[in-house]
Amino acid sequence: MAFIVRRKPTKSTKRNCTTTTLFFQFPDGDLHLDTHTLKHSDFYGYFNTRASTGWYRAQRRAVTPPAGGSLRGRAGPGRAGGGLSGLAGAGGQQEEPPHGSGAGGRRRLGSRWRRGRRLLTRRRLLAPRRLLSAAGGTSALTALAVAVRVLNCALVRTSFVPDEYWQSLEVAHRMAYGHLTWEWAQRLRGYSYPLLFASIYKALQLLGKDDVQLLIWVPRLVQAVLAAFADVKLYLLVRHLENAETAKYVYFCQLCSWFTWYSCTRTLTNTMETLLTIFALYYYPIKGSKMGSSCKYLTLIALAIVIRPTAAIPWIPLVFSHFLREQRKADLILHNCIPVGLVTLGISLIIDRVFFGEWVLVQLNFLKFNVLQNLGTLYGSHPWHWYLTQGLPIILGTHLPFFIHGCVLAPKRYRIFLMAVIWTVLVYSTLSHKEFRFIYPVLPFCMFFCGYSLKHLKAWKKSAASFLLVSNLLPALYTGLIHQRGTLDVMSHVQELCNDSNQSQAFVFIMMPCHSTPFYSHVHCPLKMRFLQCPPDLTGNESYIDEADVFYSNPLGWLNKEFYNDTLLPSHLIFFSVLEQEISSFLALKGYEKTATIFHTHVPQGRVGSHIYVYRKGLK
Repeated sequence: MAFIVRRKPTKSTKRNCTTTTLFFQFPDGDLHLDTHTLKHSDFYGYFNTRASTGWYRAQRRAVTPPAGGSLRGRAGPGRAGGGLSGLAGAGGQQEEPPHGSGAGGRRRLGSRWRRGRRLLTRRRLLAPRRLLSAAGGTSALTALAVAVRVLNCALVRTSFVPDEYWQSLEVAHRMAYGHLTWEWAQRLRGYSYPLLFASIYKALQLLGKDDVQLLIWVPRLVQAVLAAFADVKLYLLVRHLENAETAKYVYFCQLCSWFTWYSCTRTLTNTMETLLTIFALYYYPIKGSKMGSSCKYLTLIALAIVIRPTAAIPWIPLVFSHFLREQRKADLILHNCIPVGLVTLGISLIIDRVFFGEWVLVQLNFLKFNVLQNLGTLYGSHPWHWYLTQGLPIILGTHLPFFIHGCVLAPKRYRIFLMAVIWTVLVYSTLSHKEFRFIYPVLPFCMFFCGYSLKHLKAWKKSAASFLLVSNLLPALYTGLIHQRGTLDVMSHVQELCNDSNQSQAFVFIMMPCHSTPFYSHVHCPLKMRFLQCPPDLTGNESYIDEADVFYSNPLGWLNKEFYNDTLLPSHLIFFSVLEQEISSFLALKGYEKTATIFHTHVPQGRVGSHIYVYRKGLK
């Protein structure tokens, strides 16, 4: 008898597999023992492991090779010598069994063979269960991630920047009634992202559930669920590239990040840009990844660029690296880049054509305004080093030392992630107008290095994790529940006017820096409202001053001039506490009474006060 290994290609040649069959060969025929489909790289390790088990050793002892026979190890192409280390000697040389021959040997062989077959059958039956267990683990992780992000959504009740309303919810609500900012008149923004929330609003209307609270919370819950899916994708990516333990630490860092907690459930274009970046990263063909899909990751990048054109910045080094590594460069361009770009751009053009009423390429207008003309400076400017000295360190928080440590430890193939972070920060540093949210899309890359650092800490690992959790929990809760919450809380007072019998006579004037509060998306009734306008001058008029600046230069004089007739007076005035003393004489003269005081922030500055006051015109 002899051991024989027979290997033949399977139908799944794309997976680089072969079917491997182990036989015991007797003079009167072959006795089939085991068949498995294995990857080439797993072939020898599998049978070396089997060779160490008592079952295979028992088969060797129980039989006698045929006269003049030998133990043969026939391996697949490209392998020299014996293919079963430990079963046949080195090079497949002859090895006599120590004992066991004849009928007794055959009986012992049959008994052990049946036990071995039962063992293999049980393992084959358990294999699908293992797959189901892995799927169940992913499902459990997804459920946990959704629960965490829904809780995250509930614990963020503050305002970050005006764009989270004025570039998404207000635009979506405008399809019924509302207000559009100057950016839409100048064709700088597209309707692709607001269309997502408009669809939600329409669905709620068809279901008869378009209550103002649902209009406020459902879009944010949708954003929270998308954030949860992105968290899971980040975990699965790291588990595939490294291992489950490293993936857990990266996922832990992602959940602990105070800035991610603060931003990921907001209806900001930057938030959607970041989520699409994570989804695209999952399919990015980094070296060693078997989940790479050029079509999928390029499609996700294209969607991000449609929503926010600057989403292309972090991906420039990544796509360039992929292009250099790709052997079939022409196929990558002709079969992936060009089709994906044309389809997504075409869809964006059609959507904007429907709502603008004309063909317009908003992405080009956006880049001209913010990058080429650098007109973002109208909303403030910062020194070139701001992202290096303040922006990135602040959004990383206590993750910063772990990020640096992870960058030092990470293998060479992950340097492309670090390159994406450095490139993005440097490019944004060249623009005068800077904000924390602009570099939010690089935060998932940073969390990868932070998790890698935690995984490889030899000591104080639990202490470091506890430190990260506690040090990020406090700023996450403070910024989510306390800091800058007044501009949202005041809208509940405005909502009450919708149920007032005198709604038609109500007139709310918000005397704050422009776009400080949401508008009709948080009121959902045709109430007469007004706020101070601040559109930039695009004509080159150097003497131009917007309405908000004119008002704050002389608030009392502006009010007396604007409302020279009592019939023009608003029924309600809303303003920050810093303005009260300057206009107190106007309030007393016109008969206004304070009806509400709302906390806003502990750190007032400039035109923003610590509290918001609501004044109502008294009845004569």
